Amino acid sequence: MTDAAPLSPPAAVSSLWESIVRPGKPIAGIIHGRAASIALRDLAAASTLDGKLELLRGRCVVLATRMQLPSAVALLELDGVARRLVLCTPDLGPEQLSSVCAAAQADAVLVEDAPAPESQSGIARFVAMARPVREALQRRRTETTEWILLTSGTTGVPKLVVHSFESLAGALPRQPTAARATVWSTFYDIRRFGGLQIYLRAVISGSPLVLSGAGESTHDFLARAGAAGVTHISGTPSHWRRALMSGDSALIAPEYVRLSGEVADQTVLDNLRAAYPQARIAHAFASTEAGVAFDVNDGLAGFPADFIDHPLAGIEMKVQDGTLWIRSGRTAARYMGAGAGALASTDGYVDTGDMVELLEGRYYFRGRKGGIINVGGLKVYPEEVESVLNADPRVRMSLVKGRRNPITGAVVVAEVVLADARDADASTAELVKNDLLNACRGSLAAHKVPALLRFVPALELTAAGKLVRP
Repeated sequence: MTDAAPLSPPAAVSSLWESIVRPGKPIAGIIHGRAASIALRDLAAASTLDGKLELLRGRCVVLATRMQLPSAVALLELDGVARRLVLCTPDLGPEQLSSVCAAAQADAVLVEDAPAPESQSGIARFVAMARPVREALQRRRTETTEWILLTSGTTGVPKLVVHSFESLAGALPRQPTAARATVWSTFYDIRRFGGLQIYLRAVISGSPLVLSGAGESTHDFLARAGAAGVTHISGTPSHWRRALMSGDSALIAPEYVRLSGEVADQTVLDNLRAAYPQARIAHAFASTEAGVAFDVNDGLAGFPADFIDHPLAGIEMKVQDGTLWIRSGRTAARYMGAGAGALASTDGYVDTGDMVELLEGRYYFRGRKGGIINVGGLKVYPEEVESVLNADPRVRMSLVKGRRNPITGAVVVAEVVLADARDADASTAELVKNDLLNACRGSLAAHKVPALLRFVPALELTAAGKLVRP
């Protein structure tokens, strides 16, 4: 195999700002709640940084706003102006944010009219305005801006991953692809990789984008998305399981539904097909380091082996020791910060850490390399057990994990959220539990069957919409 060439279509532009001011391009808007939205037309003639744009030229700017909208606007204004943009989500604690600022060598932080993060010496603080300030905007592209994304996680200091606008957006369509007007939305925060991809898709193609709100319930978000006429929407399988089982999925009528971030098992794909029979259901594989690798559009879990054997669009993949590795022009350039380590191997491949297994000409995701449960020397992938539990229509979602055991080292335990709380009543709970365990015994090796299964009212999700795993 040869090195993959960077993905730069002929119509590509070199900055996000240039993509919205091209002659003849549709001008849409970013929608964040009924009272908080901004038209891209306004951004072409005004600044939300209250005349401070020139002061940020050539700086490393940390975007540390509570809400998504100010960061979404700042990305448009500062790409090509700032030397480096660091996208932070509001779940970062003060110590994490301080560490990020130090690792990125930040000299400016962008916040809202809200309590600011504790500042460090030498870091200037700028406030993002809620609405554009009408004034002439003298904007020149002088920088090749680095886009810094943080790896998702619940504890510790996240890694800083260095991307460029080209690696993030080089392969995205420059015009709307749907027959009628496209309106995008996503459960994700756009400052994470999955959400950023949807943000870029919408802005670059000139499509409106409906952002989710911090702390907004699934019902309220989907009701707002439905009222805005959303046609294309993305989220994790956990996001979609919540929407499907609560009945809130009926609030929208999308043409395209996209899943990413977690293993998309056959049950959630089939349930989405039943909920949205006219929609195209796709699941994508991507990571912050490796970028977007592929979409699967055939309605089946996993992906065809042909994706490995015959690279598409310059995306080269290989399976090494059961793990998926990717090399392409969409991968990040490097990690940033002391002791971060190498992002890619010497031949340019990125280890995704995702385990796959080939069965009858198709690869299936089994889980994260670091998430394997070792039961007496035998491997258990939690996602494999969860897919069996989730296949029961009485199950809303499940979480499988290991528990220490003095004899086998670990045993498998499962926590299950039921779709109907009445099934958790003492009169029926034991029957449901026996049915679930029997399903596991019929589909899995003995060491993979949960030694303990209990019903819980809810499962915690990370800020990225993924199940919180030990």
